Amino acid sequence: MPKSVLVYVGLDRVGDSLLKLPFVRGLRVAFPDAHITWLAGKDTSVYAGIMAPVVEGLIDEVIEHPGAVEGQRDGIGLSPKELLRRPLKGRDFDLIIDTQKVALATLILFRIRHKEFVSPFGNFILSSKKPAKDYKFPKLMQRQLLDLLEITTGQNFPTPAQLELELDPALIKLAASALPEGPSYIGLSPGAGGLPKCWPLEKFIALAKAQVSKGRVPVFILGPQEIDWQTEIAAAVPSALFPLQKNKLGEAHNFAPQLTMALTKHLALAVSNDSGTGHMFATGGAMLISLFGRTVPEKFTPMASDLTIIRAQDYGGREMDLIPVDAVSQAIERVLDQNA
Repeated sequence: MPKSVLVYVGLDRVGDSLLKLPFVRGLRVAFPDAHITWLAGKDTSVYAGIMAPVVEGLIDEVIEHPGAVEGQRDGIGLSPKELLRRPLKGRDFDLIIDTQKVALATLILFRIRHKEFVSPFGNFILSSKKPAKDYKFPKLMQRQLLDLLEITTGQNFPTPAQLELELDPALIKLAASALPEGPSYIGLSPGAGGLPKCWPLEKFIALAKAQVSKGRVPVFILGPQEIDWQTEIAAAVPSALFPLQKNKLGEAHNFAPQLTMALTKHLALAVSNDSGTGHMFATGGAMLISLFGRTVPEKFTPMASDLTIIRAQDYGGREMDLIPVDAVSQAIERVLDQNA
């Protein structure tokens, strides 16, 4: 049984961190007494910041790409020059699990002293343990990681249909105050990690107006990058709510993902792009309509109890603006009717 385990990833955003959480939990089940180090070799990891409470007791140490933290280009897996030295100042580990399939990063990781090494690179050519010859790497991110854990340990780790997360009672109380019982709230998250992943804001506004006409209350979940959209939305949809902006609730709690998850529990349904907030909606237990364009739903499927995926490809291409408002509006009615 290894006493020290190093897990290598490129980076972790909020959505990634939720998709990876079953794997993280599985690591601790498989190696209950090991010192587990999580290495984000190419950027930062939310496990070192806003998601640290979620992995408390599961991960012992998080190392971020120092260049991303200090403004320098000095990570792991970024330059062939790294092959000339041993990464992490010569530290050694009993077990290294490489979750990537990138040649340079894998070869550099292999330079770290280890007893066992598991990596999907090159059909597991460098791995101490390998899958069956007819093994096919799955598309779903959760399954990719859990497969690596199964290959490493020989244990079984099923894919969870939904991610359960215990929330801070104080945040649950704040969410109940922000969205009191009575109205039928429809959650809308227009943001994402880059505009190409975003359904146009004007379409979210049109969808919100359609919900108002049905007697529902649109609830816009705006993160720090979308705050400037509030004025436009509020002018077009005066009855819309912005719980994270009201009384600076989000800012007061550093826009903690757990706060959005707590708010989610008061929503009748939610609509989002392929985004971190979409995964928060899913974890919070909302019936979710998820909009995909350039990204692949087969890899980044939210773990929602009731999930509807709408793809731009079904309307002629990969651009998000191809998804009609009517298609999303009709999906809302269908899901609500089925669960009435």
